[in-house]
Amino acid sequence: MLLRVLSPGDAGFAALFDRSTTFSAEVERAVHAIVEDVRARGDAAVREYTERFDRRAPTERAGGATYEIDADAWRARAQVSDEVRRALELAAERVRWFHEHQREADLDVVRGGIRLGLRVLPLERVGLYVPGGTARYPSSVLMTAIPAKVAGVAEVIMVTPGASAETLAAAQIAGVDRVFEIGGAQAVAALAYGTETVPRVDKIVGPGNQWVAAAKRRVFGQVDIDSVAGPSEVLIIADETAKPAWIAADLIAQAEHDVEARPILVTTVASLPAAVERALEEQLVTLPRRDIARASLELYGAAVVVRTIDEAIDVANRYAPEHLELDVADPHPLVPRLRTSGAIFVGTWAAEAAGDYVAGANHVLPTGGAARYASPLGVYDFQRRTSIVEYDEAAARADADVIAALAAVEGLDGHGRSALIRKQRGGAS
Repeated sequence: MLLRVLSPGDAGFAALFDRSTTFSAEVERAVHAIVEDVRARGDAAVREYTERFDRRAPTERAGGATYEIDADAWRARAQVSDEVRRALELAAERVRWFHEHQREADLDVVRGGIRLGLRVLPLERVGLYVPGGTARYPSSVLMTAIPAKVAGVAEVIMVTPGASAETLAAAQIAGVDRVFEIGGAQAVAALAYGTETVPRVDKIVGPGNQWVAAAKRRVFGQVDIDSVAGPSEVLIIADETAKPAWIAADLIAQAEHDVEARPILVTTVASLPAAVERALEEQLVTLPRRDIARASLELYGAAVVVRTIDEAIDVANRYAPEHLELDVADPHPLVPRLRTSGAIFVGTWAAEAAGDYVAGANHVLPTGGAARYASPLGVYDFQRRTSIVEYDEAAARADADVIAALAAVEGLDGHGRSALIRKQRGGAS
């Protein structure tokens, strides 16, 4: 059986919710050493690790050795078919359109002589990590670079351990400013601390393996990060109207990402798991990544049979999935009751794969249960807010005693004096 069939009362049910993003002690130690070495030695350390792990030497130029892809090489390498370019441009237009609606205005309010405001400003420079080598993820370039540019980020730096033509084309379309062909923990460290050739950024976003994720966690605080991402996951709520072949296809779409991916079905129909199982076996035969998908389904796939849709909703809210599909007859009344999902796909026609590529919503989503408190990547992730506080004389005098009283409670008399001196006539002298 590819899918374990469970009910909420079964002993193995609780194990579905254990999706830790911790890493082995060996990975943590190795990543710590790499990050600190890059911090200390800059480009020399980046070159050493890149030559060791990726077998890639920097390009020698008049100004010295660099892993940056210059403009001419970028254009020459970003050659894709017309079909792929049209698809990337359509996806980019949809992503840009949706994210333009996320822009926030400054806030400015006045109350009794006190003016308060929030000034919304873009980050100055952002780093994008894009997996490379045998992997090609141009969609991730669009999903990370476009919101940054919509937010007004002045410079977007992309790092990747092996840029495909599709990735470079996506970077052009999305407005990426510079590309460095480096990856792993050394790339994250270079972005976080800066080197002689790689500029320091304010935030690092984008997916990566456990080395990349551990490095992002390590440098958090030095820079901001989007998240420490775990394996991709989908939870599908299905009733008697669901098509087993379509459910199987959506579970496979998630499972083919990685052997660690979590494909979960929750259904009110006791016979549905067996029908989905048959469809899975039929579809895996012709899938190029069938070994990866099969391993994911066998290791982490599950079909949870519940008695009612209410119970299915409870399971979904507890699981807090990255992707949640509603493959039921009347999905819209369920949406307000689902409180902890990264993205909800409403109705049988809304395939999760559409969200990955072309719908326009961001596909960088919280995993591992983080949807309980985290959000999809958006324009707001590339902005910071500055508080503005202004008092007139009357308001400053009126608040002085209150400030002093609260300061006294906390044993910070200097705070109280700084307010009271403004109340006293002649205090400015």
